[in-house]
Order: sequence, then C-alpha cells, then structure tokens
Amino acid sequence: MGRRARRGLFWACINNKVSSPRRGLKERGRDGYLAAPKRGRFSVRPRDLQTKKAAAMAGHSQFKNIMFRKGRQDKERSKLFSKLAREITVAAKAGLPDPALNARLRTAIIAAKAESMPKDNIERAIKKAGGNDAENYDEIRYEGRGPGGVAIIVEAMTDNRNRTSADVRSTFSKYGGAMGETGSVSFMFDHVGVITYPADKGSEDQMLEIALEAGADECISSADSHEFLASIDGFAQVRDALEAKLGAPASAAIIWRPKNTVAVPDDAGETLMRLVEILDDHDDVQNVYGNYELSDALMAKLGA
Repeated sequence: MGRRARRGLFWACINNKVSSPRRGLKERGRDGYLAAPKRGRFSVRPRDLQTKKAAAMAGHSQFKNIMFRKGRQDKERSKLFSKLAREITVAAKAGLPDPALNARLRTAIIAAKAESMPKDNIERAIKKAGGNDAENYDEIRYEGRGPGGVAIIVEAMTDNRNRTSADVRSTFSKYGGAMGETGSVSFMFDHVGVITYPADKGSEDQMLEIALEAGADECISSADSHEFLASIDGFAQVRDALEAKLGAPASAAIIWRPKNTVAVPDDAGETLMRLVEILDDHDDVQNVYGNYELSDALMAKLGA
C-alpha cells in the first residue's frame, strides 16, 4: 500500500463508505470425503451421524453468519444514505432546488451517485427541503486531538447541538483523545475542493495540462487516481470545466486536507482507528478528517 493510501484523510459519508464484509467460515465438502478408487471410480463415503450433525450445524452457522454480515452491510448502507440525503436536503434548502443553479446541491448529488444512492432517494431528499416538515439542522465543526497527538476535525449536522456535542466529547475522551476549541487544529489543514478522476483518464502530463486549462491550483497523480485541487471559491467552476473535458468525476467535494501527516505507532494507531470509526458511525456526523499516517503492518492487520 502506497504512502498516499495510508494517509489519514477520512471522508465518512461523502468519503466514508460501506465497510468490507468479514471473512466467513471455510466451506467443507457437502456429503463426505473422497475415498480410495473402487472399480475405476471415486466413491463418496458418508460421515458418521455425529459428524453429519456437526456439519449441518456448521452450515447453519455459516448461513447465519452470512445473513448477519449482509444485515450489517445493509444497515451501514442505510445509514450512509441517510447522511447523504441530509446533506442534499440542507443544500437544497440553503439555495435553489435546481443543481444547475446550486453548486453545493450539485456536489451533494455527485457524492450520492458515487455511492450508488438510488435516484428516487435523491429526488425525495430534494423535495423534502421544500416541505413544511423539513428539519432544521445546524452545521457544526468539532476539533480535537486523538491518540498519538493526531489532529482530528469532525463535521456534523444536528437538530440538537447539546446532544451531539456531548456525544462527540465523550467519544474523544473514551478513546484517549480530547476535544478542543474551534480553531485548535484546523490551521493544520487546508480547506479545499478536491475533484477526483480514475488514473485511466490520461497521463500525468495530460492531467496537468487540463488542470491549467480548468483553473485548478494543482493536480496530484498516483497509480489509482488524479486529484485536482481548487480553492473553495473556484471549486464549482473548476469542477464544471473538468467535467466538460473528462466527464463526470468519481468524486467531488470540499474537504479538510492535512498539510502534513503524523506517523502513529501501531499500538496508538489501533485505538485511533477505533475513535475514528465510532465518530464516523454517529448519526449526526457527516465527515471525519485526520492528519495521521499508519504503518503498512497495521493497515494489513486492520484489513485482515
């Protein structure tokens, strides 16, 4: 895994995504095991009753395990869609319900489509902004430190500031961190627009040329992707210019990008990732960003 892939840029809803399924049980033979050849053929010798009963129970457990994993994935995807829908509703309510005339709404829709959110869900979220039953959400940014001295920014949308603040503060404390004041760590990040395209869109030189034409500040190419950076004010214009040249982007969002990263020891890294996971899982949290960098060994362990 490359250096950039290890960097701690967590984008939960627009960035974070649905967790990969855990490995299930290894499947055994269905009826028995192959015995020695008899008369030119392989015969299947059935297991004894106790073994067959155990096999049946193992099959049942495996099925339940698969169903549990699927249920968990469905639950996580539902939560992700809820967060994306909330961003769409807030964006539509803050401006016009037409994405062509509302840059923030268009960005939210791009993020939703990148996560395969159904078109009907997107349309319902937009219509909800014009209804009388639309909730009023406050947008809040929390800042703090995690294990290993890592700087963390949490973006939330909430209808109850006190509840969300208490939850975020207690999560920081529980996992070896501390929530600070607004501005305590944000100076360590650049607040920029990032438009991402897959690497097969062209060479690094071609992308640099397109970046200049589109008005992007920078283009960072890797083996997997091309990332175009733009200021917040110029983000919508750069995104539209790139889309005219390269088609719809894989993702487009305004994020907190760390200026530098902090190498975190493996023992602190495990606790840090648990903190990030719990924060990201909170219903009111939209995005979590950090300036950490984890070792290859820890990444392999966490991904096992």
